[in-house]
Amino acid sequence: MIKRKQRIPMRDLDSMAAEDRTIVEKNAMNGQLFNIFKVLAHHPQLVKRWTPFAGHVLAKQTLPFRDRELLILRIGWLNQAEYEFAQHELIAKRGGLSDADIARLKEGPKAKGWSEKEAALLQLADDLHENSVASDATWQTLAKTYSTEQLMDAVFTVGQYNLVSWALNSFGVPLDDFLPRGGA
Repeated sequence: MIKRKQRIPMRDLDSMAAEDRTIVEKNAMNGQLFNIFKVLAHHPQLVKRWTPFAGHVLAKQTLPFRDRELLILRIGWLNQAEYEFAQHELIAKRGGLSDADIARLKEGPKAKGWSEKEAALLQLADDLHENSVASDATWQTLAKTYSTEQLMDAVFTVGQYNLVSWALNSFGVPLDDFLPRGGA
């Protein structure tokens, strides 16, 4: 794993204007503001505009939970985004993905044990990461199972979490205290 240094410190929210602080604090979960938002607090207007899209991809899209998490974890793994991978490993396990699933997705779409659909999902992440386009074979396999809306959500899921991985890696966002270390 590539070791990354923290380039942007976590912002002291008490030093922010009330309006900006409110924008950032809207992203707290169970009263906890994750480190990603403490870093993004340096740009509250970006947070304000980005979070509706991120919220769609995370919670309002058409893909089943498992499929979404496989895509997120695979692109996080490909980007060696420790923070992203650790956050979603925790989410995925809470939602039913097994340790074996997590280990296998690190191997990729050709690992034994994937269904045809799951292998194609992982291949989609690989295709987009490597070539910025889904291959015809990957698309055709996914199109057997997914609607047009779901295919679009799959591509946007990989794209969103590719973007987030780049930001986390570039900014050097440190892991939250509750996250497992050394995942990606």
